[in-house]
Amino acid sequence: MLELLRESFLRAKVIRVGAYDYIVHPLLDGVPAVEPELLEEVVDAMSGIKDMGCDLIVAPEAMALPLAAPLSLSARIPYVVVRKRAYGLEGEIRIDQSTGYSNGTMFLNGVRGGDKVVVVDDVLSTGGTLRGLMKALREAGAEVLKVMAIVDKGGRVEELEGELEVEIECLLRLEIQDGRVIIK
Repeated sequence: MLELLRESFLRAKVIRVGAYDYIVHPLLDGVPAVEPELLEEVVDAMSGIKDMGCDLIVAPEAMALPLAAPLSLSARIPYVVVRKRAYGLEGEIRIDQSTGYSNGTMFLNGVRGGDKVVVVDDVLSTGGTLRGLMKALREAGAEVLKVMAIVDKGGRVEELEGELEVEIECLLRLEIQDGRVIIK
């Protein structure tokens, strides 16, 4: 199962950004090109989203968007983009984000009190993006049903599930050893 995904990570290059091991992968970076069969395999693996009873898929820029769009189409559930730019819209929520390789700000709009949401993302590493996003979604009054990601790179899923009180599903668990991707 997920053979294309597994093979693609075993072939992926690892580069160092400061003290952070960064995996260069089509679904995490769009480099090299995303093969349709690979994307289809991942979207199929996440297709259970349609049976979760959610009203909205929430996807942070940038690399969660290639997941959110086909999931939205197949499940017939709208999606909202958590953007890296403020629009100053009414109800906009600022999210401070700290990852393994950068700090930044994101902005949430279009989520209302009572919305049942599923968060979709490409990689869960330090949990910095997810922590900020969960805080913002709860501030908006949304109920987060589940978080779905392609990979758990940081080995922090169980810790984050307890801390954030949300179920997290990752398709693969990875780690970096000696500059190579190891699938757990």
